[in-house]
Amino acid sequence: MQEYVSRIGGLIKVDNVPQVSHAFMTFMKEAPEQQKALGEIVKKLDAASSLDAKTEEIAYISVLAAVRLESGLPFHVKHAKALGATRDEIISAVLLPLPAVGNVVIQALPVALQAYDSE
Repeated sequence: MQEYVSRIGGLIKVDNVPQVSHAFMTFMKEAPEQQKALGEIVKKLDAASSLDAKTEEIAYISVLAAVRLESGLPFHVKHAKALGATRDEIISAVLLPLPAVGNVVIQALPVALQAYDSE
């Protein structure tokens, strides 16, 4: 499977555009300077992280579920899958914040599984 995101000169290049939410696509189009700044921050945070790429992506899926940003799940679930994450790891990632934030994370489960199962 191909890498879904590549970083070129601080910009985020999306190889498989349908995976990106409409909101993020609008952000990329309408605010290119801010998107470039965000790309640079992400690149620096990736470099500073002690987590491997797959673990980091799985952790990020947990964060998205906890803060109810379901629109970002398809992109990140597909990226995690491309990095070798299993369906069970995605389920566990979505449900991990359950004790801390409650059953709101359950809403993210069908979105995440649909993204995982779509390829």
